[in-house]
Amino acid sequence: MPRTGSGPLPRFADLTTMRVGGQPARLLSPATELELVDAARTVWGSGEEWMLLGGGSNMVVSDEGFDGTVIRVLTRGVAVLATGAAADAEASASDRVRLRVQAGEPWDELVARTVAEGWSGLEALSGIPGSTGAAPVQNIGAYGQELSDSLVAIDFLDYETGVLRRIDAAELQLGYRTSALKQGLRGLVLAVELELHDTRAEASVLGSALSTPVAYPQLAGALGVQVGDRVPLGALRASVLALRGAKGMVLDAGDPDTNSAGSFFTNPIVSLAFSRTMPASAPRWPLTDPDPPDRVIPIEEYYGVGPVEDATPVPLVKLSAAWLIENSGISRGFRLPGSRAAISSKHSLALTNVGGATADEIGQLARFVQGRVQSEFGVILQPEPLLVGVTL
Repeated sequence: MPRTGSGPLPRFADLTTMRVGGQPARLLSPATELELVDAARTVWGSGEEWMLLGGGSNMVVSDEGFDGTVIRVLTRGVAVLATGAAADAEASASDRVRLRVQAGEPWDELVARTVAEGWSGLEALSGIPGSTGAAPVQNIGAYGQELSDSLVAIDFLDYETGVLRRIDAAELQLGYRTSALKQGLRGLVLAVELELHDTRAEASVLGSALSTPVAYPQLAGALGVQVGDRVPLGALRASVLALRGAKGMVLDAGDPDTNSAGSFFTNPIVSLAFSRTMPASAPRWPLTDPDPPDRVIPIEEYYGVGPVEDATPVPLVKLSAAWLIENSGISRGFRLPGSRAAISSKHSLALTNVGGATADEIGQLARFVQGRVQSEFGVILQPEPLLVGVTL
């Protein structure tokens, strides 16, 4: 199996964007799909503790490190497959392109290539750090697009059986920042299959490859268009990168605000009745998904109440975690006394390492934020990144 050299193993502080965490006990770095499969099967067969690591952008590991084997996925490659079926009867099959992307392919490099090729469908997901194999785990999304809009299937190595299998997107239970992969399906994503719009023929007529319809008001405003309009792919990508950069959400070695795991908390999902108790200024979005993944509802609404069969589904509403944080009295740039962990100076939903922070300091700040929001609004914010040895 491929191993790191004979020198000291790197710390998670060197392998993750939060820049905290101690050493793993062992580190494997497979660079081909075959090496990746062999490494995973060998480690799983040993019975030892194991962990997958891609770009390290959605992970916070304790200062003690990890007493097990880390499989760092370094596989690369994008293969163009046969054209998929058209989405409707009026469109020709030639307006679609299917890609098979290796799990270790850096996500934003993939998006940049699709934009350059004139393939639309991922452009609003520009600037998201991390690897492609991690994208379906939490169904990454931004500015009105989600991976689920383009995902066809994944190639998956099952931990329980050691068998390679293809799993269609419909079987992955993709939802808001969640999937079956995040909810208990254990194994390894080897590659993802995507279907995108091939706009090159259209571009030969219009003079420019156009995006999918702009779906997010803030992005539409930045572009000077209406929601539902289409714009040149390159312009949309540039606008998304500018918006993310202004929030410290594009990796920049010179900007400590980007030493983070991105949005640290998910937007809470509550009942419609509870949402009406929030201040009128609190942003909220009704959900149409009949089976959303996780709810964060005050315990008073559940106390003494068991499941009711055949009950009418409770209307659900998504709240803004950023608004809850700011309106609980925590401002951008806030730090606990003596701590090197801070709320980003650009975006209240990001916890950052301003220089030399420990994982324990990140955890302390996260717990403080949770406590303030719960005290003010009765909502317990749930962390978005994977926490290894860090307890909130």
